Amino acid sequence: MDLKSGTASEVLRLKFRSIYPLTADEIAALERACTRTYSLARNQDVIREGDRPDSCNLLIDGIVCRYKILPDGQRQILSFQFPGDLFDSQSFLLDAMDHGIATISPCVIATIPHAAMAALTSEHLRLGRALWKDTLVDAAIFREWLTNVARRTAYQRIAHLFCETFIRVRAIGMARGDTIDWPITQRDIGDALGLTVVHVNRTLRDMRNAHIISLQSSTLRILDWPALADAAQFDPAYLQIRDAA
Repeated sequence: MDLKSGTASEVLRLKFRSIYPLTADEIAALERACTRTYSLARNQDVIREGDRPDSCNLLIDGIVCRYKILPDGQRQILSFQFPGDLFDSQSFLLDAMDHGIATISPCVIATIPHAAMAALTSEHLRLGRALWKDTLVDAAIFREWLTNVARRTAYQRIAHLFCETFIRVRAIGMARGDTIDWPITQRDIGDALGLTVVHVNRTLRDMRNAHIISLQSSTLRILDWPALADAAQFDPAYLQIRDAA
């Protein structure tokens, strides 16, 4: 399914159908709360650390990342976010952003003012629970990423990132069989997993030689899912996606 022409209601339906199915009325209420839609090219900041946004952002198309910049200029990517994600929902309750958010690919984004979020969560209790569960899943992903970077080898880290991304993208209808778009660069992978570009390149070569994945022309194809999942020690339960297996 091509989401490049998708609407807010479409990506919200696909996102929440797997973790907390919403009714048509609830999805319509969320879509009505979106006041504007805008586009950004790749490698553009959506939000900078320290910003005080007055609205939340819903990703309709593309990929964004959460990140921190260290004093020496190094970047740590904290997560990748996909269509259907309200990727800065914490700004609704927190005074200032403690990290930045940038586009990994060209993106289409819709905004929901904080006042509208307050009304939505007050008038639609199930919506509030859905957003709460989505936040809890985000926290589970952060825990898994911490484990990945702290305790797994480079090969395992990259395999785990491939597995997680494939499952998340498939859940929103964006996988084509065993293939997904992969605009994430080797530098992005290194910044997410604490690896140098040289180490990432060498590990990807090993995976290709083992005929586990094919990665070319911004397209990732999983050639041997059991081998990839086994290498990653991957268990999708933390993603809370129905039928993820």
